[in-house]
Amino acid sequence: MSTPNGFPQHSRACVSQSMEGGAVQDLQAKKAGKAAKKEAGGNVALPAEGPVSVGTPVSETLRLLPELKANVKIKSITPRPPRKPRLERAASLDEKSWRRWRRFRTSQESLTDPNDTSSSNGSLQEASPSPPNRSRASPCHPCCQQNSLHSSPDASETSPVGKSRGSTSDLGKRASDISSAFGGLLRGKAFAGGKPRLSQIMPARPLPPMELNVASHTLRTANRIDSDCLDYRHYSQHKFGRVSSSLSDTRLHGNGMGYDSCSTDSMKSTFSLLTPIRAKDVRSRSYLEGSLMASGALLGAEELSRYFPDRNIGIFVATWNMQGQKELPVNLDDFLLPTDPDYAQDMYVIGVQEGCPDRREWELRLQETLGPHYVLLFSAAHGVLYMSVFIRRDLIWFCSEVEYATVTTRIVSQIKTKGALGICFTFFGTSFLFITSHFTSGDSKVNERKLDYNKTIQALTLPKNVPDTNPYRSSSSDVTTRFDEVFWFGDFNFRLNKDRETVDSILNQNPATDVSKLLVYDQLTSEMSRGSIFKGFQEADIHFRPSYKFDIGKDSYDTTSKQRTPSYTDRVVFRSRYKDDIQAVKYSSCPGIKTSDHRPVFALFRVKVRPGRDNIPLAAGQFDRELYLLGIKRRITRELQKRREQKDQKSSSICSIS
Repeated sequence: MSTPNGFPQHSRACVSQSMEGGAVQDLQAKKAGKAAKKEAGGNVALPAEGPVSVGTPVSETLRLLPELKANVKIKSITPRPPRKPRLERAASLDEKSWRRWRRFRTSQESLTDPNDTSSSNGSLQEASPSPPNRSRASPCHPCCQQNSLHSSPDASETSPVGKSRGSTSDLGKRASDISSAFGGLLRGKAFAGGKPRLSQIMPARPLPPMELNVASHTLRTANRIDSDCLDYRHYSQHKFGRVSSSLSDTRLHGNGMGYDSCSTDSMKSTFSLLTPIRAKDVRSRSYLEGSLMASGALLGAEELSRYFPDRNIGIFVATWNMQGQKELPVNLDDFLLPTDPDYAQDMYVIGVQEGCPDRREWELRLQETLGPHYVLLFSAAHGVLYMSVFIRRDLIWFCSEVEYATVTTRIVSQIKTKGALGICFTFFGTSFLFITSHFTSGDSKVNERKLDYNKTIQALTLPKNVPDTNPYRSSSSDVTTRFDEVFWFGDFNFRLNKDRETVDSILNQNPATDVSKLLVYDQLTSEMSRGSIFKGFQEADIHFRPSYKFDIGKDSYDTTSKQRTPSYTDRVVFRSRYKDDIQAVKYSSCPGIKTSDHRPVFALFRVKVRPGRDNIPLAAGQFDRELYLLGIKRRITRELQKRREQKDQKSSSICSIS
């Protein structure tokens, strides 16, 4: 139907709509709201079986609204002033990118033939959801108008009308959809001559939600929580019933932060890695019960597994004959902290023969080298025989009282240059005995050295107050049978039964680590194989050069007129009550320390530890506090001095131009 001017009637409606602006749209929105309420209340469906023709007059399209009004009750709505005309809302970044992509696609595809059966355009239009800008009407094409009339509920939630009236019901949202559809009909002429556009291709199903498991494998295993506190998260939620004021697991749950059971269970307490302890567990704890499996026992299996899951500790044992030199090495790192193992040991035991005159200075140097992670558990001396036991500072609570005893092997007891010094204590449920000795010297005095050994095992009166962990396997005539793990180290003075020329030729042939030909002539190896000394003891394989006798400050063996034969005088041997409890990891010497005619010899061990009973005299965390503070202070002072020297060296450097 045409007007006298020759224009279709629906074109005049479009012009009228453009002139009247927002007033017409508000009127249509109200009528559409009434129609939607009729649809919801009276179960009357809008006739949408087919696409609405572009040429249909608006008056015929709105003819349905009075029919729907009669059968629906509409609540009174307070009229509002008309809004400013708004052709479209602002597009988001996703919508802009979608539009650019769609223009690029339509510029490459030919869509001029709508009846083309070889294209899948129709199926795409029917099956695909609406584009991101779902509140805006699609371009005026018959199939596109059908999609606009049957918009989804998700589209109604994002429409401008729905956003401005947040308190309206679902019927109001449906009305806004119909209003958008009529707006598309009125603006259809503007797009009548353009190419039809496809709807945005959306996935058939929603994308899966991103997994909230943000805890890595390292986080799950690093801070393991005890088995008795696995329900800590649920316990804290149900017991307290409120969000904690600190950054605890209950606060993480309340804030909706991504978490999983492993990550929350690994949080041991509010600000530390310590395991939270329930009040009822503290009340039920009773020490000194003497039970291995008692809950909360200080030396029991539960506490041992917490610190040592594999129940093995690392022990460093070293011996060094200092030759009474006053001068100490500048750096002891190569001696105490060798680079071969990746980690430092749990316990350091150092025995010295013919020690330096200032014993306190020697212990201070040891503390300075080991640093703040270690404390001096105990130290003792017998003349010029020194022994120092350092342990990690967090392990001092699991040690018993430390006891020591000495033996003099000289005929004149006042001369304390030869003899033995023993220190013993219990760590958890395993008893340890450390003995450092200096036996009689001389190439041919093998029998005297065996007498020194026999006198030591008989005269060393240990233990005193600490009970024996296994008295049924102990002997009153041998101190080494009264402890679980025994380490004996020192200057045993056993020599090589060979002349100097032969030994030198063997060393020159095998400058590296093949010293098996030398060990054939070793006195100690021969006597141990006969069982005449160190009964039940073992020694790790030797792969280092003889530790005696060197020229001081040099790598050459004795060049004096005596021409002493190089020998393995400094040794470390061990024994255990239980088979395979002690595993030797490394056995070597330290050639970098040259202040004595002996080279330090050390060994690294992995030792199995068993749970113990609390009914023993405990050390209760005792250590040499004064030495600890002095060592740390000196360590800091030397580091600052080193940095100052490096800074002065850089500032005083002079550039010369030739």
